[in-house]
Amino acid sequence: MKVLEFERIKEKVYIYEHSSGLKAFVIPKKGYNKIFSTFATNYGSINNTFIAPDENNETRVPDGIAHFLEHKLFEQEDGSIMDKFSMLGADSNAYTSFTQTVYLFSCTDRFEDNFRLLLDFVQNPYLTDENVEKEKGIISQEIKMYNDNADWRVFFNLLNALYVNHPVKIDIAGTEESIMEITKETLYKCYNTFYHPSNMIIVTVGDVEPPLVFDMVERGIKAKNNPGRIEKIFPEEPRHHNMKLIEKSLAVAMPQFNMGIKDNSGVTGYDLLKRKVALEIILSMLMGRSSELYNQLYNDGLINQGFGCDVSLEGSFGYTVWGGQSKDPKKQPKKLLLRLKRYVKTDLTKKASSALRKLMKEGL
Repeated sequence: MKVLEFERIKEKVYIYEHSSGLKAFVIPKKGYNKIFSTFATNYGSINNTFIAPDENNETRVPDGIAHFLEHKLFEQEDGSIMDKFSMLGADSNAYTSFTQTVYLFSCTDRFEDNFRLLLDFVQNPYLTDENVEKEKGIISQEIKMYNDNADWRVFFNLLNALYVNHPVKIDIAGTEESIMEITKETLYKCYNTFYHPSNMIIVTVGDVEPPLVFDMVERGIKAKNNPGRIEKIFPEEPRHHNMKLIEKSLAVAMPQFNMGIKDNSGVTGYDLLKRKVALEIILSMLMGRSSELYNQLYNDGLINQGFGCDVSLEGSFGYTVWGGQSKDPKKQPKKLLLRLKRYVKTDLTKKASSALRKLMKEGL
């Protein structure tokens, strides 16, 4: 067991590495009422082409399979996992992003029972031809629902405008056509490749003793050996954007827009973290709620309180995005861009950074 201590924020992180390669982290919070725990795999919607350990041939699986697999793990032969967590007094959930799949629960009591259940169900998929076919109908309805969601569609339209080839432009759930190609065999292939503990982490936060958690991990993780590296394969992505504009008509109370820039830095590790933090600070200075630009645009009626900005940076892709609602989504973003170009040259000042630091200290 290793301990990392962060004096400035008065926090300690306890780290344990299982013989399989899995890493477990505990952040003790004395006196906290809830305990929160996650079991996550380094596997998301963009990982559709790969070479598994001990294999030489490239595998290509249907879009949306990581999200599909997340759904199926909650269905066991003896019933629903969510029902089991509810009986233990816990709230449970899961989500799939571009780069990871995360299973989680929070509880105020019976932590050991809930944690044992988390370890057990994630390591025991129950897949049959029948339940896979049944799930296709459920996820198909989910895809249709998101296709009618303006926030979701404008975001993925932006990604499609930014990226030419990279799978980040593909909806996390896939398409109605792609999920129909998913089989029990392809699901097991992905599970056996990406759900090995060496590709996973466990994080627990709350009023819990690290040795207790690590002992349960030692006894609860089945695999003992690291099978080796997974080679994740991505198509070559040009530096230029795919297109300048994408428009789509949906029934909305007010039109929405997103604008973005593709990040071609390709940084990883600590350099990635530094770049992400730096970009977030710059965005906050330029167009955060304390900025002169934000307040001018808001007072001129070009944006409303729904306006926001964000940075996403991963090893194989990255982008900066901002947007919101606008009465005239063709004219307003152009005005915003012209002002933004001017502010980039003039507003990255000590005054702007001081205002941002003040807000951060106040917790706003």
